Amino acid sequence: MNFLISGVHINPFYLIGVGFIVGLLGGFFGVGGSFLAGPALFGFGVPMNFVVGTDLAHIVGKSIVAARKHRTLGNIDLKLGGIMVIGTIGGVEVGAQFIQQLKKTAHIDLVVGITFIVILLGISAFMAWESWSTLRMRRAEARNGKLRSAAAAAKDDRSAFAHIARKIQSLGLPPHLSLPTSGIDRISLWSIIGVAFVGGLFSGFLGGGAGYIRMPSMIYLLGIPTHIAVGTDLFEIIISAGYGTVTHALKGNVDILLALVMHTGAAIGAQIGATLTQYFGGVLIRLAFIPLPLIGAAIVLHGLLTGQPAK
Repeated sequence: MNFLISGVHINPFYLIGVGFIVGLLGGFFGVGGSFLAGPALFGFGVPMNFVVGTDLAHIVGKSIVAARKHRTLGNIDLKLGGIMVIGTIGGVEVGAQFIQQLKKTAHIDLVVGITFIVILLGISAFMAWESWSTLRMRRAEARNGKLRSAAAAAKDDRSAFAHIARKIQSLGLPPHLSLPTSGIDRISLWSIIGVAFVGGLFSGFLGGGAGYIRMPSMIYLLGIPTHIAVGTDLFEIIISAGYGTVTHALKGNVDILLALVMHTGAAIGAQIGATLTQYFGGVLIRLAFIPLPLIGAAIVLHGLLTGQPAK
């Protein structure tokens, strides 16, 4: 199938399959899925500026489906999500402007690709370290009789790096607010906006909702429980990715037909992924997330090294 806007020819069933997988994983992990969808599109030969804009467009519809399911499961903190939108939109616009500057050079694929690889590898490495440390902490507590049962351990959402979030929550920079749904009594407004801005920056620059950055940041920096971070991130992605789609469309970076074909599979996968989260504890969700950025990094690296689609 020829996609005239981006100038590529791709089998639509490949796109539907990628959309389904991205939707499934996005609904489960609370991310837009651009750490896989973006590299996949680049691997299919889509120019990087269209990868960024088109990925944002397909993510909007998928996130709506997944967020509705998470809302019924009680996994969305609407207050937190609404505040994060402020910082995210500012970051998205800054990231999109960076892309505009790179379009004037011949190095856009190389710069965005290398940035993508470094970020994905860093996230995967940190989450592996955290998950391993948390499991060791759980085993030590089990040996000392501090955990009541295996069922209690499975539902325990604590992290070995919870002290980082406690320090950030104790920042004295006003104004402060409470997040009852997330179980947080006091946190600086600027901490939330700062995390959201960084996520938006990478969303505008690398494409997608940047949930692969924002979801871990919500857990490790803000101290949001894993299941609520998953649902809230999807809710926030609807708004931020929607804004990103518009600003990239105005800059000529969106192939809407390509995005719609991907969404066909993504909508189904997102519903299934969101439903599965209720059967897994927080640390298991974080542990299962670790290989996914590595896969995305490998696909981008293949595209950079070969200069051709990854079959």
